[in-house]
Amino acid sequence: MDTIEPPLADAEIKRSSISFLAAFLFWLKLGFISFGGPAGQISIMHQELVENRRWISERRFLHALNFCMLLPGPEAQQLATYMGWLMHRTWGGIVAGLLFVLPSLLILIGLSWAYIAFGHLPLIAGLFYGIKPAVTAIVLQAAHRIGSRALKNNTLRLIAVASFFAIFALNVPFPAIVAAAALIGYFGGRIAPDKFQIGGGHGKADQSFGPALIDDDTPTPAHARFSWRGLIKIAGIGALLWLIPMALLIGYYGWHHAFTQMGWFFTKAALLTFGGAYAVLPYVYQGAVDHYGWLTATQMIDGLALGETTPGPLIMVVAFVGFIGGYTKALFGPDSLFLAGAAAAAIVTWFTFLPSFLFILAGGPLVEATHGDLKFTAPLTAITAAVVGVILNLAVFFGYHVWWPNGFANKFDWISALITLAAGIALIGYKRNIIHVIIACAAAGLLLKINHI
Repeated sequence: MDTIEPPLADAEIKRSSISFLAAFLFWLKLGFISFGGPAGQISIMHQELVENRRWISERRFLHALNFCMLLPGPEAQQLATYMGWLMHRTWGGIVAGLLFVLPSLLILIGLSWAYIAFGHLPLIAGLFYGIKPAVTAIVLQAAHRIGSRALKNNTLRLIAVASFFAIFALNVPFPAIVAAAALIGYFGGRIAPDKFQIGGGHGKADQSFGPALIDDDTPTPAHARFSWRGLIKIAGIGALLWLIPMALLIGYYGWHHAFTQMGWFFTKAALLTFGGAYAVLPYVYQGAVDHYGWLTATQMIDGLALGETTPGPLIMVVAFVGFIGGYTKALFGPDSLFLAGAAAAAIVTWFTFLPSFLFILAGGPLVEATHGDLKFTAPLTAITAAVVGVILNLAVFFGYHVWWPNGFANKFDWISALITLAAGIALIGYKRNIIHVIIACAAAGLLLKINHI
């Protein structure tokens, strides 16, 4: 990965300081290069902040990461917010978090408009014909990756199976599955704690890259020290930042309008993203496709494909959902379709990411006060196991719509199935880069459509 600045010498790093402008430029760059999902995004931040720039020590970085892993929401975006907050107070955190999301939002608004305006063209249709099977394989890879790490005993495997059955066969809402798993973990952790003790995926800091500006023994800055007054202040401001936009939407449009319902629905979704974006996508599908009808099942799959090929957190697919809903429902009238879509995308992004900022700004001082390793609790271990079953259900859902595009009663698309198989082998068997796999599958789909298969 190319860097803007070379590593600093030990003597220089002790005398230097982190300027707000240097941090701003880094967060801006990160917003445009943060491909590869949370693992890739966290890797970029580690390489830049810990190894190259030495702005923060390995131990302090992993300590913050472990906290972000415990929270609902996109952990990479939350980690960026945490690092910005630790270096430059509240505004540093806000800038870091916003720049992690804003480029992705603007890119997705543009891609969503191009998709809805030109998606019917043979060129675009061919590209998506190859990308959709790749997305199915990507979701299967996510289930495999999380499952191989989380399902370490039969108890957790049973939770995953029960979760899959509950959402696949019984159509149980995702929040109910999360609540049930948390209860099982809470009581199971007391009865059989050994069954619910899975090590955090990031371990302990056993490497040193030299002295850092924020080092292991660097005193906690004044703004990062916990106080009840500070906690109440952040909670109050956060409540206002949620209440004022929601009150304006209700007052101007009414409770049942699509804008208001988007704000309310994606607030709930933001609080359920344990396990990453793949875990909450079934909930988004249940609401956006089945309940509200903001977009179709096929459009949902296409939106995930676009989300995989853009920088930023994958949960930014909610911006696509909002744009398509606002555009197709013509919420500003037939002459302002793009404006309605862009407004809906901005609304859902605001309500989706607001809790992440509040979790960091309110919880950061508590984390800085401990400087110890945070452990996954038994309820979160059980939730992670349940998430595996939910993600597997999402893969089945995608596979059905991709392999039987016109329903089970019609022809099985064996070409799409073969593309899915090839993509799965490349991702799981050969650990190939997701972007490379998507590009290859898109090219294959285009060639097949040009030659009419």
